[in-house]
Amino acid sequence: MYAYIIGKVDSFGDGFMVVEAGGIGYYVNVSNYTVGKFGKAGETVKLYLHLAVREDDMSLFGFSSPDEKKMFLRLITVSGVGPKMALGILSSAPLSTLAAAIVSGDTKALSKVKGIGKKTAERIIVELKENIGEDGLRLAFQDAPFGSFPENDSMVDEALEVLTTLGINRTDAYSMVAAERKNVNNVNELVMKVLQRLDK
Repeated sequence: MYAYIIGKVDSFGDGFMVVEAGGIGYYVNVSNYTVGKFGKAGETVKLYLHLAVREDDMSLFGFSSPDEKKMFLRLITVSGVGPKMALGILSSAPLSTLAAAIVSGDTKALSKVKGIGKKTAERIIVELKENIGEDGLRLAFQDAPFGSFPENDSMVDEALEVLTTLGINRTDAYSMVAAERKNVNNVNELVMKVLQRLDK
């Protein structure tokens, strides 16, 4: 129903912002990351929106970027994860950290995020690992010094091509490349690291 809102920040606090647009103040639930980025009274902001509707409630959720909104929408498809919990997860760790944990299957790292227990972390990984695919790798690497994936990282593209040629399932290749990319300097090292993981 709503794609985004552009307006001035009237007020903000832990997990919310009130944005005035067209003379109306909209109470928007947001992550602490979004509050930190946009939480300045009088500043004009653009928030990407999701309207959550229940029998007794209609709530607006806002996001600083399409990627944050996309991760939120993926999280709420997981059994046992509602909008409030999903927002809490987004507030507890950078988007790149969450994406890296999901695509690499790192249950331990994900369960350290406030609001996620071990069982919930396992469900998130099982239900989202394949769905998040290349998009997850791009998010996982977006804060790395070598640049974003895949636009500026031909090493990852080449490694994935080699691994799939060797008969490795593409989804599994994504996961292992995500886990090893930051530890290597060239394609050969990356491929060898992944093959070593397979031999264990």
